[in-house]
Amino acid sequence: MPSAIRKTIYVLYTLALMAFTVWYGYFIYPIIFAHSDTKHAEVVEQQESDKTEEELMFEKFLREQGETSTTDLGYMVVKEQYVKGHFHHVGMTIEPDTSNVCIKCHGAVPHDKAKAIRGFLNMHAFFLACEVCHVPPKEGQPMWAFRWYEKKTGKVIGNPPGLVTTEIEKYGNYGAKVAPGVIDGSGTFRLINTQKERDFVDEYLQKKDLLGEMEQSKMKKVIHRKVAEEPLLCEKCHTDDSQPYLPFAELGYPPRRINALTSTEVVGMVKKYRKFYIPKFLLQDREGEESGKDDTGEKGNGGSEKAAAM
Repeated sequence: MPSAIRKTIYVLYTLALMAFTVWYGYFIYPIIFAHSDTKHAEVVEQQESDKTEEELMFEKFLREQGETSTTDLGYMVVKEQYVKGHFHHVGMTIEPDTSNVCIKCHGAVPHDKAKAIRGFLNMHAFFLACEVCHVPPKEGQPMWAFRWYEKKTGKVIGNPPGLVTTEIEKYGNYGAKVAPGVIDGSGTFRLINTQKERDFVDEYLQKKDLLGEMEQSKMKKVIHRKVAEEPLLCEKCHTDDSQPYLPFAELGYPPRRINALTSTEVVGMVKKYRKFYIPKFLLQDREGEESGKDDTGEKGNGGSEKAAAM
């Protein structure tokens, strides 16, 4: 056999042996050396067992600190430990609303009664002031005008440029909310709740404990004197009529967004599904109550809980 062929066979054999060694070691290493990792874990566990629960908790928190991520929850922003690739991290910076009157008492997540749709309602609170739905003009009053206000300062601003973005994940991330107001004789727009109302609510919250229950109740009625007993229904805005309650075009929404908000899919859902149902197995039974009943005590059709219509 020629020497060149023998050398080639030798090289191929050597490479094959090396590949087999690597492959075999990959599977055999954990079996041979796993006990050392176990012993190390036992030593760490023994050391930690000498520490108090508070010390262990503190060290755990310290280990978890590192790169943080700003996460948008739709109504507020939290910073949390960043985990690469985690699907919950949206990566948006959202300004909290520090100027709205209503959230001073009701908070940033005001809807909590209707389990099946409260997330949907709170999503709207992200870019609409509470007054939009809960303070409609009284009978005989002219229609409200609507403008955007900056969440941080409460000042009325122009239409946010983010409205015309093509990036779906930025919908609603404007740093502003829509709110109702009136236009005075000079043509100046004024929000229905001004700085005077905000200051009044701040003073009430600071001094309410000085009042009795009856006086507090009377003051709450004064604060809520503009609030309607029933909020506006969804179809007031999500309608295919030529004039929805919110003037989307005037507020800066581009045609493609207006078409989406007033599309037959959205309007059809609102008009046809007066009651929303959620599968009973997704609901936690309330102690002392029959499973499947809604907040009014009625039994949901088809074994599902019935939520109030929007």
